[in-house]
Amino acid sequence: MDWLRDHLWETWLAVGIALALAELLSMDLFLLMLAGGALAGMGAAFLTDSVVVQVLVASAAALLLLAGVRPPLVRRLHGGPDLVLGPASLVGSRGIVTEAVAEHRPGRVKIGGESWLAVSAGAESGIEVGRTVEVVSIGGATAVVRPVSDPPAPPALPEAN
Repeated sequence: MDWLRDHLWETWLAVGIALALAELLSMDLFLLMLAGGALAGMGAAFLTDSVVVQVLVASAAALLLLAGVRPPLVRRLHGGPDLVLGPASLVGSRGIVTEAVAEHRPGRVKIGGESWLAVSAGAESGIEVGRTVEVVSIGGATAVVRPVSDPPAPPALPEAN
């Protein structure tokens, strides 16, 4: 116990390193915040010999890190776009009508290199072959599509003589 009192900053450093290494196993950022508190305790050990003050500083720093730093870090690291698999990943993509889609008769649309049975999403009388459509939803093996207004063609440049 005397060695610990004589080497307080080294003890705090060892605790901080041990907690940081243990964080590698948990990957939850909890132990890393405690390691930060231990490093704050090490800083306090340089300023005072009072173990009570060092423990209070380490505890306060760890609590501040846990409450202030960890939540945004966890949101940033674990958050992200949802992974959408299967036919649902086609919603919002565009395709080309290969067989006319009539009001009461499905047609065919090529979406992402695959041919899909397609019905119209709106009250259009039909969507002609070659028209660009957007996938609104997928129901089983049928794509619900709506026509997309094609962008206007760029104006022709005058020919230079």
